[in-house]
Amino acid sequence: MTVSQPATRDVSDATMTAGTAEVSTTAIIGQPIGFIGDDVPSDADLMRCIHCGLCLQQCPTYRILGVESDSPRGRLHLMRDVAEKKRPLSEDVVKHLDLCVSCQACESVCPSGVRYGYLLAHARAQITRQRHLSFAERMVRWAAFDQLVPHPLRLRVFGWGLKLYQRLGIQTLVRKLGILRLFPPLLGAMESILPPLGRFFTPPRSHEIPPVGPEKYRVGFLTGCIMPLAFGETQEATVRVLSRNGCRVIIPDGQVCCGALHAHFGEREKAKELARRNIDVFEKANVDFIVSDAAGCSAMLKEYGELLATDPIYAERAERLAHKVRDVTEFLAGLPIARPQRAINARVTLQEPCHLAHAQKIKKAPRDLLNAIPGLEFIEMRDSDRCCGSGGIYNIVHPELANILLDEKLANIKATSADIVVSANPGCMMQVGQGLARAGSKARLVHITQLLDEAYGDSRSPAPSDGGRSTE
Repeated sequence: MTVSQPATRDVSDATMTAGTAEVSTTAIIGQPIGFIGDDVPSDADLMRCIHCGLCLQQCPTYRILGVESDSPRGRLHLMRDVAEKKRPLSEDVVKHLDLCVSCQACESVCPSGVRYGYLLAHARAQITRQRHLSFAERMVRWAAFDQLVPHPLRLRVFGWGLKLYQRLGIQTLVRKLGILRLFPPLLGAMESILPPLGRFFTPPRSHEIPPVGPEKYRVGFLTGCIMPLAFGETQEATVRVLSRNGCRVIIPDGQVCCGALHAHFGEREKAKELARRNIDVFEKANVDFIVSDAAGCSAMLKEYGELLATDPIYAERAERLAHKVRDVTEFLAGLPIARPQRAINARVTLQEPCHLAHAQKIKKAPRDLLNAIPGLEFIEMRDSDRCCGSGGIYNIVHPELANILLDEKLANIKATSADIVVSANPGCMMQVGQGLARAGSKARLVHITQLLDEAYGDSRSPAPSDGGRSTE
């Protein structure tokens, strides 16, 4: 089914790229021919597509734009042409690859098993390697990917600055006066999705939390880069739920960002550096499983084997670690969990993160967990696994397209009349959260572990019985 109402907006090709002019559509010197060096998309994978077209209506950009080059099939054709040196790695090719939201919904319906996400990541790495970056883009990448995200302490200091920005009323004043209109669109898009910052997640000095009752598993917990700052209460809930289910939770010191943002933005070498650091840290922790409560992070950790496949020192170790990784919903649903006793009398719907439903093919687990909570009335949302427009930083670099996808998601949420919207990824929660706030919705948005935590009666906040939004 096509998207009709959102597509009536006046979103021209020029407008589509306006939000990315500073960071995405710089010209390529000499328009190089072919892919070079390491991380080249494999010929076998590029040739796997049989042109059946089943991916077309699953692709967010094709549904909105109706352009073949902005579909998975069309982008694969462009990649093949570049790989076979039939066309240069031109600005036009880069534009079409850049517009992909990386939701991997096409993989869920592909009868040939095309690894589209793998191919896109390698193509974007080639773009990053070969293109001439503007000064503005080099500065953005240097600040974010080199100086901030890989360094937890710097990131936390930055988080405190943002928290003060909110708590001192500066954010309210800035938005009221429209000050951000005086700055590049990129900054305004970043500020618009900033959630209200509450408690930051801080591990105990021992870096481990004992189980409630007999110990069943030693579980390593990847905190990630965004979750501890933007969703600290969620991570507290995740740890309590794991502990309640017989897990000794180990939170190793020295862990860093999983590398997903780097890999999806073509910075594969930097993603490899982060992967090696995490492998070193979690190997020393000697855990049975490695769990993340961010679907994007658990998906990335599972790709470490492929990411470091050519590394003579880390290839085998990366594969071993990847086999231990579980998304928290996947891990809990496979235990089975201790049944919650506290009823939560509310209508609940599930917004499925793309990197849970499509990248990891996990769909049953979150539903099983929700159905285990007494009192819940679970309402299936229409197209619950369609992208909300977050896409890592897609809503920052392509806000116009992202907002069309968000409006579609908000309409589907509204149709459920749900009191609570459940998700399992920080990007989705920031995107949908700001959309619900903008729409004046009273629906409360939570991570699935928060709802379980409340049902166990371990939460610091009361279980929602009236659908009111948490103020914490």
